Amino acid sequence: MKAKLQPHTVPVGRFAPTPSGFLHLGNLFCSLLAWLSAKSKGGRIILRIEDLDPQRCPRQNADVLAKDLEWLGLTWDEGAYVGADSEAYFQSQRSEIYRQYFAKLADQDLVYPCFCSRAELHAAEAPHLSDGRILYAGTCRHLTVAEREAKAKTRRPAYRVQVDDEVVSFVDGHYGLQSYELAKEWGDFIIRRSDGVYAYQLAVTVDDALMGVNQVVRGCDLLSSTPIQIYLYRLLGFTPPEFFHIPLLTAPDGRRLAKRDGDLELGVLRRHFGSPEPILGILAYMAGQLAKPEPVQAEDLLPIFATEKIPKHNIVVPKELLQL
Repeated sequence: MKAKLQPHTVPVGRFAPTPSGFLHLGNLFCSLLAWLSAKSKGGRIILRIEDLDPQRCPRQNADVLAKDLEWLGLTWDEGAYVGADSEAYFQSQRSEIYRQYFAKLADQDLVYPCFCSRAELHAAEAPHLSDGRILYAGTCRHLTVAEREAKAKTRRPAYRVQVDDEVVSFVDGHYGLQSYELAKEWGDFIIRRSDGVYAYQLAVTVDDALMGVNQVVRGCDLLSSTPIQIYLYRLLGFTPPEFFHIPLLTAPDGRRLAKRDGDLELGVLRRHFGSPEPILGILAYMAGQLAKPEPVQAEDLLPIFATEKIPKHNIVVPKELLQL
């Protein structure tokens, strides 16, 4: 399947932070490039809060994230914290919408319950992919009705979407032509967890489509998720956006920056630099937009922004910056 992405029109991009922690340097890098990519072409930005699991993503974290983006000058045109329908841009408030599209997939006989435990999924014989993901073996795909009823008495199932032998190809705006064999590189994937929470892959596909997002700028760690999202776009009758994946920021040892490791949160940067301009200058320099890391406002980068300047390789953050 060759994905027919949305034609190039006025860009509608988005910030989509998960408030399980606070913004770190890697999140800021992606947010700046998403903002520049849309705004440099006269486009718009939406802020969506991806708090699918409210227990891990308290509202106060989202409040801080929004204030931090505003402080940096990365403002948005619609979404969370804007207007009377602000709550509609929090994924924790959109379960009924996801239920409707879950039902649409189920009506196509593509959804089935999976009763496999975490231990069974991580068993030694389970096929592992090069990035550490586990390729689901389809264990529950062919259970009879009686077998499903029996298992349901002792365990709440997750729900998976059936994937057949299909190749999804698309052109990434930064890394070029990509092709994936869904059955070999993803297998049947979860769209609703056993606790009833709808999975990221379903939620992000539905939300981007319904919110009119036609340009997605995000880290290259999510490049491999794109084919199954395109697959869902097709099944649900949507046209995929343009995807533009960008390199990751890494520590000198090659480790990608992550919230769980407490890597250079914006609060630390604010206390050290005192204003957003030096931070934006560092990010713009790492993104290839400035010849040296000098203070700059976000608006000043719009006339000089060019996607072809962005490196394709992951970018090492200087050790002295990580030690602030």
